[in-house]
Amino acid sequence: MRSNRREFLKHVSSLVLAGGFGWGSSSVFAQDNRLEFSELYAGYSALGLKFSEKLTSLNGKTVTIRGFMAPPLKAEASFFILTKQPVSLCPFCDSDADWPDDIILVRLAKDQPFVQNNRLIEVTGTLEVGSKTDEETGFVSLVRLVQARFEVL
Repeated sequence: MRSNRREFLKHVSSLVLAGGFGWGSSSVFAQDNRLEFSELYAGYSALGLKFSEKLTSLNGKTVTIRGFMAPPLKAEASFFILTKQPVSLCPFCDSDADWPDDIILVRLAKDQPFVQNNRLIEVTGTLEVGSKTDEETGFVSLVRLVQARFEVL
């Protein structure tokens, strides 16, 4: 009987760790998909900022990162810039060659009211890595979160 109980507990433990009960999307199991601004880049190369291994490994996956919302260009925008530190102006760039290492373009899945630039927020969305020019705004970005949502912390 003891052996069967041990085997059962071992099996249940492996299911829980693998997310077999549908718990895999909970924050406990999503920790590997948390990003910090310090984990975006691995320094510079001759071509500019070099993506970190963690960033490229999460490309196309749902990730969560905390930061601050830069003031939007207009009140009804469906996107914003997430920054490492609060800023008073939106840090737009016209080239990814000048791309700061502490901002991420966020495209919202649905409209959400914007918050003050000094409020810490947590953003979750699908990570896109690589240079891309936004068709609507002409904004060039290296790192984006799409189909994103945020909450104020």
